[in-house]
Amino acid sequence: MKEVKVVLYGVGAVGSLIAKFLLEKKDVKIVGAIDVAKDKVGKDLGQVLGLPKTLGIEVSYDMSSLHRQAKPDIAIHATSSYLRDTHPQITSLIQSGVNVVSTCEELSYPYITEPKLAAELDRLAKKHDVTVLGTGINPGFLMDTLVIVLTAPCQKIDKIEASRVMNAATRRLPFQKKIGAGLTVEEFRQKLKSKQITGHVGLEQSIAMIADALAWKLDRIEVESVQPVKAVKPVESKDIKVKIGNVAGLRQKARGVLKGKDVIVLDFQAYIGAEEEYDAITIDGVPNIKQRIQPCVHGDAGTIAMIVNAIPRVIKAPAGLVTMKDLPIPSGTPENMTKCVVT
Repeated sequence: MKEVKVVLYGVGAVGSLIAKFLLEKKDVKIVGAIDVAKDKVGKDLGQVLGLPKTLGIEVSYDMSSLHRQAKPDIAIHATSSYLRDTHPQITSLIQSGVNVVSTCEELSYPYITEPKLAAELDRLAKKHDVTVLGTGINPGFLMDTLVIVLTAPCQKIDKIEASRVMNAATRRLPFQKKIGAGLTVEEFRQKLKSKQITGHVGLEQSIAMIADALAWKLDRIEVESVQPVKAVKPVESKDIKVKIGNVAGLRQKARGVLKGKDVIVLDFQAYIGAEEEYDAITIDGVPNIKQRIQPCVHGDAGTIAMIVNAIPRVIKAPAGLVTMKDLPIPSGTPENMTKCVVT
């Protein structure tokens, strides 16, 4: 294989960052781009990405309008967090005979919330001999794949706890708005009610993936309601100032319950002004394990790398719908990605 041919499905904030990173890779060629936004369709991808040059790739509306001669090996899908929204898009890619790696959070372990859609995607992917994976930094790595890897040296596991604390001031403005930074508590609760604020998507999927890897048959998974984190002092980012008592961000917890006990507990916090950023995993067992990454892994940079580094593993994987626990241990890929691909 001379080069890995990639089509982009979704060139929004994250999709654009992935595209720019792919352009730096050797032996990778972007052969197409798809987006539903009217202000992007028909434009050159270079213009959409804000580059000082054109790339000779016109952004298409859907897979059917993509030039048939493109023949991509894999699609990078980055549109929505929810499988019901992305299902038609991913289906169109599968039916075109293209492997898929997606940022869709629910796709990271869809069997827990969308079992029928998951079964349909698996059947369709096997029919068309392609592989489909949902991944990212979280879900996809920090609160599930990394946890699973850290259980390997344990003889016994009693409880797993994973926490992620982020200072949202270092993230993109859309993310800060997504977590309600700068709102009053009442405004926050109203936006939560109208689903303009949804909290972190993926906690349920991460717990289910960990439990599956450990063959734990959980009684249930409980996802707590999203809670506002109120500023105890004035804090600010480049774009948002938060007064005392207003919302700096949010916190959400989830737990997997087995025989009446919390055996997997995930704690996600993202707010402007967090004095300490970290990703931490604690495993109570034999032996006990405590892991801490400080500061926390940057979400955008980590997601971009996870998606791109998954490309050769997805291309080589057996056909069907897979999760991160089904693939070889993740790692960074060489600049020459074709070294990782079986021809």
